[in-house]
Amino acid sequence: MEESGLEAVVSEEEAAAQRLAELVSPQAIDRMLADAQASGVPLDGTDGLINQLTRAVIERALGAEMDDHLGYVKGDSAGNGSGNSRNGHFGKTVTTTAGPVRIQVPRDRNSDFEPKIVPKRTRRLGQIDDIILSLYARGMTTRDIQAHLKEVYGADTSPELISRITDVVHEEIVEWQTRPVDPVYPILYIDALVVKIREGGVVDNRAAHLVVGVDMEGFKHVLGIWIQDKEGARFWGSVLTELRNRGLNDALIVCCDGLAGLPEAIEQVWPEAKVQTCVVHLIRTSMRFVSYGDRKTIAKALKPIYTAVNEAAAKAALENLRREHGKRYPGVIAAWERAWQQFIPFLEFEPELRKVIYSTNTIESINFQLRKITKNRGHFPDTDAAMKLLYLGVRNITGRHIDGTGLVRERGERGTGTYGWKRALNALAVRFGDRLPL
Repeated sequence: MEESGLEAVVSEEEAAAQRLAELVSPQAIDRMLADAQASGVPLDGTDGLINQLTRAVIERALGAEMDDHLGYVKGDSAGNGSGNSRNGHFGKTVTTTAGPVRIQVPRDRNSDFEPKIVPKRTRRLGQIDDIILSLYARGMTTRDIQAHLKEVYGADTSPELISRITDVVHEEIVEWQTRPVDPVYPILYIDALVVKIREGGVVDNRAAHLVVGVDMEGFKHVLGIWIQDKEGARFWGSVLTELRNRGLNDALIVCCDGLAGLPEAIEQVWPEAKVQTCVVHLIRTSMRFVSYGDRKTIAKALKPIYTAVNEAAAKAALENLRREHGKRYPGVIAAWERAWQQFIPFLEFEPELRKVIYSTNTIESINFQLRKITKNRGHFPDTDAAMKLLYLGVRNITGRHIDGTGLVRERGERGTGTYGWKRALNALAVRFGDRLPL
């Protein structure tokens, strides 16, 4: 149904474009281009042909709106004694994708005309606001956007104006952060990235935590973003309780890494959930203790641990690692021993399921792209500014609405799927059949 809905939208746009093309013949366009060339009028720019045509179309539309408002066309005797009439025009400059356009807006004597195409107090038309939000979501600062709009569209804006435009997403963020979620997500990924926020004249590092849920169809949804300076069971308890209050009653497997207090909070909120540490994170942590020349050797020695058929085989592989490299790299052994209780659930799962929960790379790929857009900021003036950019970044990265109801892809997929999901779902059905809402 989503595909047919998209096709309907496309067909309406094509029909409108066709009707517009029929209104202006190729001969008329050729005459306009020839006249412009003869008189030295450029095609684009603030004084260009496209700008003049934009002005003419807007003014024509405003005139039609005034006709509809008054109930009669200009010069019609039906307006005599109607109680209201035209009262000249006033000039107004609006910013469009064709550049600044100076238009004449009609007035009526009763001053109750409310134009729709150019509403009162509106100074931007078309996709200018969307362009600003898109540029902001890609990491450009407000002053970068100001310079870009001036260079490309000839539009004079201020950083304060651009900031106000991007502030419109605050209500959207609240709605998104409190929206209902599915009652069960087979897999949750939880990870964090660091953002710098100024508070009390001091720039401090804060952790921005993302929770991504994989639904029954294998599609990933960012369930929320939480910014906190200190982690702990209390903080994670509030986050997970919030998700439960939004409808998330159960999570089968929660993949996370090194987040203080999170395993304890998961046990309190979803007692039956399996907490699984990110194996890739664990390997990377191990490599921090290894010299460059020995990395291949240690990586090869680690593989028998996380590919073991069960805990006993993994324990034997860890002991073998201890005998061969424990004296030189005790930090590697300690890293695995600290994470052992969160690692061993991984060994219980079938190979098809292991491939899906092997790492939190799903969320790391999002964090990687978010880091690209936050690094230009240096630091944020407050938490709200950081949340605004992260939200816009996530919305832009996913290429769809974050709740998963966005554009339909070629094969009818919504958003980003999970590779090998059908095989993993079969394994989940065998292991968690009574908790899986099939």
